[in-house]
Amino acid sequence: MPLPTPILDDRSWQQLRDELVRRIPVYTPEWTDHNPSDPGITLLELFAFLGENLLFRFNQIPEATRLSFLKLLQVPPRPAQPARAMLELLQSTPSAAETLVPPGTEARAGSTPFETCDEACVWPLAARAVARARAAAPTPGSDAEIYAQAARSARGMDDGDEAGYYVVEVLGADPAQPGFAPVDFGATQDGVLWVAVLATKATDTARLGGALLNLGYIPDTVVPSMQEVKACPATEEPTDEVVWEVSTAELRDREPVYRALRVEGDTTRGLARQGVVRLRLPADATVPGLPEPDDADLAGTGDFPPTLEDEELAEKLLFWIRGYRRRADRPLAKTLWVGLNAAEALQVRSARAELLGTGSGGAGQSFALANAPVIPDSLRVEVEEPGGWTPWTRVDDFAGSWRDDRVFTLDPEAGTVKFGDGQRGRVPQIGERIRAREYRFGGGAAGNVGPKAISRVVGVAGIKASNPTRAVGGEDAEAVGDAIERIPAEMRRRDRAVTREDFRDLALATPGAGVGRAEVLPLFHPPTLEEEAAGVVTVVVWPREDPAHPDAPVPDRDLLRLVCAWLDARRLVTTELYVVPPTYRRISVSVGVKTKPGFGVEAVRAWVELVLRQYLAPLPPYGPSGEGWPLGRRVHGPELEAAALQVEGVEYLEGLRLVEHGKAESDPDECVPQTVLLEPYEVPELAAITVVEGAPLAPGATFSPPPPLDEQGNPRDPDEPAPVPVPIPTLREEC
Repeated sequence: MPLPTPILDDRSWQQLRDELVRRIPVYTPEWTDHNPSDPGITLLELFAFLGENLLFRFNQIPEATRLSFLKLLQVPPRPAQPARAMLELLQSTPSAAETLVPPGTEARAGSTPFETCDEACVWPLAARAVARARAAAPTPGSDAEIYAQAARSARGMDDGDEAGYYVVEVLGADPAQPGFAPVDFGATQDGVLWVAVLATKATDTARLGGALLNLGYIPDTVVPSMQEVKACPATEEPTDEVVWEVSTAELRDREPVYRALRVEGDTTRGLARQGVVRLRLPADATVPGLPEPDDADLAGTGDFPPTLEDEELAEKLLFWIRGYRRRADRPLAKTLWVGLNAAEALQVRSARAELLGTGSGGAGQSFALANAPVIPDSLRVEVEEPGGWTPWTRVDDFAGSWRDDRVFTLDPEAGTVKFGDGQRGRVPQIGERIRAREYRFGGGAAGNVGPKAISRVVGVAGIKASNPTRAVGGEDAEAVGDAIERIPAEMRRRDRAVTREDFRDLALATPGAGVGRAEVLPLFHPPTLEEEAAGVVTVVVWPREDPAHPDAPVPDRDLLRLVCAWLDARRLVTTELYVVPPTYRRISVSVGVKTKPGFGVEAVRAWVELVLRQYLAPLPPYGPSGEGWPLGRRVHGPELEAAALQVEGVEYLEGLRLVEHGKAESDPDECVPQTVLLEPYEVPELAAITVVEGAPLAPGATFSPPPPLDEQGNPRDPDEPAPVPVPIPTLREEC
């Protein structure tokens, strides 16, 4: 089929002529004769004819020409961003032998390819994270109090000795399950992450000597409030590393003995972000074990591992791995998932080595890669110089390069490698071959698949995969039209954040973050809520979507980290930058409507509720002006009434009641406009809304069951006590 021709301006001669005539009263009010016989109208029609011909030529500009304009201005379209996911690798057929899954192994979610970033040895093992959650002292005389007293006596504790009571909390294995709750390991009794290593049907403990285990870790990414966010760059990585130990069956002075594990790699930065910790077990396969106290009452106390109440898990338990930080002031975070045989994956594919071409000795040599878009950090370019193949370094531009610097630039979207001009960057000489030793390509919003969507592993027999949480970070390449609209702003700010508009536009353009809205609060200091803090810039960001909170979207820590890093590289040195989530003020609205004849009451009520939700929504294209509810703008009852009256089918409003959620009205009968005032950093969240026919209900009130009837079928007197419902059991017949 032929490619469609883009129409940049579709105005016809008649439309251009009419527009010019309509402008006559604005610029020359004394010109009153607009008939075709007037000479001035004849000239306007001539100009409209010439304009139509220019628009026809303008519409013939092809896509390649517009791309050339962007390249000349050095404003290339932004490339696609790959999605990232955590994978749990499993044995599809039980086997006692481990299976090596090398890095770069392809896993698929349908037809969408992913590649693993880490090497993993898949063992026939499973894992569950366990916490000692703090608990109050047991009730005197209860069974729990008797067991606790026996444990205190076994440890030689007096009644006056302080004891820390806890309950065993096992982290769920499926974060996608409804009602799943993360576990806060920073608020436990001992501050330790306990990992129960479980056996499967094919586990052979004799093969575990020196085994390398990949422990996957996904922290809870919810940010409760802006006061908890640190200034950019937000360094969440602790200064001290996490200590990892494995339990043994050995006791020393009646206490269990743990052996230190060697950390072969850690992409979690000390359990501060999602990643994989690679732990090497002791070479002696008999070392990992379960400590058995000489007194049964000592089980679960002190340094002994927690006691699993789940009998099924307790039967499969092989040994424990525990992790903790040395410093108590750096507790662990809330955790969403912990599992073995884990590997991170990117929505990319690896390309084979390519011969790009041969140097010509000229300035600005350019070579195209076979695949695009390219992941910039993955590209390795080498030039065959007299001494052999020499690696060259990728730079953003040649501004800071000297004539002998072996550097090149990359257009990720087009997949083009460009070299310098001999003054800024060395040029490949005549006959010098150029090759791309390795690179990865791919990306797009199609990689943001849901939980358990990645299941198939290509090239490794007997292994399947599963992603416990959804993949995030994928974003499609920028359209050419959007890149053209971005040119004026790019030429103005030169990729630097100085003004309020600069911070806002750059935050919205953060690659792979999915920012739906950004607002800037200059001189606002989030930790202290001070509004006149010199040198401070606060950027409030909303995610493009939040399935868990559709009416009040909240960004997670990963989104804040991405925006923070993107803006930190472009801010002034003297600017103290904060990237924070929005703060919501919960409100309740109750509306009473009068429906016009011929309209359904239920349909009108649903439309009024939808209009008010959209009017109070924080994300565009909703809100009073289509850009989301402005920060700090009050919620005024009459403007909500005006929005509700726009619904077709509403004759008039019986009333509208507005209060802050959870608070009572000051005087419901007082006829004054109802208003909820917001702080400069707040937006409203519609916590409760009721729309009824007739007088409005109290804000936050819900519908209640109708009053009971008496034996004659009439409504019972509310002052008369209602009979107590009593169930009658159904008697089953047994043969």
